Amino acid sequence: MPEPSPHELGLDPANESPFKGKTGLRRVWNALSYSMAGLKAAYLCEDAFRQEVWLAALLIPAAVLLPVPWLGRGLMIAGVLMVLVVELLNSAIEAVVDRVSLENHRLAKRAKDIGSAAVLVSLLMVVAVWTCVLLAVA
Repeated sequence: MPEPSPHELGLDPANESPFKGKTGLRRVWNALSYSMAGLKAAYLCEDAFRQEVWLAALLIPAAVLLPVPWLGRGLMIAGVLMVLVVELLNSAIEAVVDRVSLENHRLAKRAKDIGSAAVLVSLLMVVAVWTCVLLAVA
């Protein structure tokens, strides 16, 4: 059974965004540019992200230097990077919620609290992974 076309699904990719029509290297270059702008904005505007970047700057070299198996080292580094990913997503959620309205609303609070909880869970994951890896070598 052939897959339906975007038009059969009621979608019009050409009119979704002026940036969607870019292909090839131009699309890759644009995506890289947007990603770098996002990292810069998060670092300059989000205290928590900035703190977690500094934590990563300490923990990643420590993971590289510690005498642990390669798999453990990879998990330790991946966990630290996951915290940055989750914090970026949390910051994006907060920015969208604030863009929609600065009014105190229970759904806005819920969205922000859930994003914050995701960051907490990712930080607890780092603690758990680092503890397990370091105890395994001790």
